[in-house]
Amino acid sequence: MVRMPGPYVIRGSVSLPEAELVWRFSRSSGPGGQHVNTSDSQVELRFDLANTSSLPEVWKQRALERLAPKLIGGVIAVRASEHRSQWRNREMAATRLASLLAEATAPPPKPRRATRIPRGINERRLRQKKARSETKRGRSGRDW
Repeated sequence: MVRMPGPYVIRGSVSLPEAELVWRFSRSSGPGGQHVNTSDSQVELRFDLANTSSLPEVWKQRALERLAPKLIGGVIAVRASEHRSQWRNREMAATRLASLLAEATAPPPKPRRATRIPRGINERRLRQKKARSETKRGRSGRDW
């Protein structure tokens, strides 16, 4: 078996463990000539997110919540069939899975602090509106 050029780093020192990845290959659809009819170039990569021990518990819970619509029984599946080569599709699927998990395990953004608009900015905006209104009113022919 040929090894992948991993490890695929999620964030920091955490990476996708090769032992927990399940690969499945099938024939890819679309153009490609006679070769595409005989080669299994489409790749489906599965990762059991619910039962993994490679992610910190906090990250795992965060990912399970954020990826809930994409999970089937706690397993996340990623497909790749863009390339004609199975090897490149494998790389693409693993990279896609790593980036998906990196995004899902990212800490939540800091809450926005409410700020007030300075009074000067508001007054300037109202003055400009009034001046524009006067300009437009001066164009009407009521004063003739």
